[in-house]
Amino acid sequence: MSQVKSTPGLQPRLEAAFALNTTLRGAPFAPIAAERLPDPRDRALANRLATTALRRHGQITAVLETLLKKGVPARAGILEAVLRIGVAQLLYLDAIPAHSAIHLAVESARADKRAGRFDKLVNGALRTLQRDAETFGALPDALLLPGWLKARWQKAYGAAALEAFVHALLEGAPLDLTLKSAGPALLEALGAAPVLGTTIRVETRDAAVADLPGYAEGQWWVQDAAAAIPARLIDARPGMRVLDLCAAPGGKTAQLAAAGAAVTALDIDAARTDRLAQNLARLDLSAEIVVADALTYAPGETFDAILLDAPCSATGTFRRHPDVLLSRDQQGVNGRVALQRDLIAHALTLLAPGGTLIYCVCSLEPEEGEDQAAWALKTHSGLTLAPVAPAELDGWASPIRPDGTVRTHPGLAVPGPAGGTLDGFFIARFTAA
Repeated sequence: MSQVKSTPGLQPRLEAAFALNTTLRGAPFAPIAAERLPDPRDRALANRLATTALRRHGQITAVLETLLKKGVPARAGILEAVLRIGVAQLLYLDAIPAHSAIHLAVESARADKRAGRFDKLVNGALRTLQRDAETFGALPDALLLPGWLKARWQKAYGAAALEAFVHALLEGAPLDLTLKSAGPALLEALGAAPVLGTTIRVETRDAAVADLPGYAEGQWWVQDAAAAIPARLIDARPGMRVLDLCAAPGGKTAQLAAAGAAVTALDIDAARTDRLAQNLARLDLSAEIVVADALTYAPGETFDAILLDAPCSATGTFRRHPDVLLSRDQQGVNGRVALQRDLIAHALTLLAPGGTLIYCVCSLEPEEGEDQAAWALKTHSGLTLAPVAPAELDGWASPIRPDGTVRTHPGLAVPGPAGGTLDGFFIARFTAA
């Protein structure tokens, strides 16, 4: 560690390499926290390096395949992550001169015992890249999406949408907020523009989320524009009993509670429900919080409405979580389908006659969305679709399918002056017999 401290600029790159290395081995990407890098500028740089390497993963893979004819050496610690961050810095970021980026990449490798044996390989590969940067920098954007997803998404959404997906991946996700109470003064203070309903989009920000106007006062919470749609479609009213299954981190619970509903928020993960409780406390909203398995939850009462945001592949969130493009596969998608069907079936046992079930997933995969809605209607007698009307989305008809279900994706432009796109969601609203 003394070597890390003695080399200016090394610590952020080393932390980025550690975080990326964990993700390359299958774990979700976890942004580098203040405990690891107290300086906010170092932390911002480290997270930018790691996320750029993730967003450009496909292109960087092609670069490494050219530079390293024998591939990345096995049992080499953080070597691959160091190389990927080095490539990302040289080709896609211009924070420092190329010679400094190469030097810091070599030092990052040396800071890890197993990777340090390959410091000359790092130096040689990145110097070759530096010499041929123009050629490598011209690699096609088509490399950014995994082949299996690219084929599926082109079939489902078309070539134009696929091109928009690539742009959205590189652009990243904006900061969307759901307002507890609207007001022009707050929008002006945040530098935000309205999107849909109570969703606003912060156009530019320099401060951390917790330092933005209205955060401490509990006037809003972070929630993508697409993620805010399902709870709106319940049309919650004071006194309505609503069950929010798989509720954490609590954005949908907050929407329902803010509308006056009597909300039961359930999640299987105690740590996530703790976070949900903290969020509600900041917002001065209340809900009954239950730690339980949604498949076996038996409260002894039924609910007027149930919101089931089912566990899924989450491929619709790739703008903000580019690591899903690395970790998902067809087998994983198939494996979640059975769980989603079991959750739908159990949710229906908790729904009062005539009640509303909202089924949604932040997935772009038809098996988890459109196909599940068709299955539910075919399997559960008495269940009917309650079509969504454009008026419920402030007149925005683009995401509404002919059957009245909703499909958003990062190729759709959001309504209103904010501009930009939104996450991929499928939403179906059912009515029980």
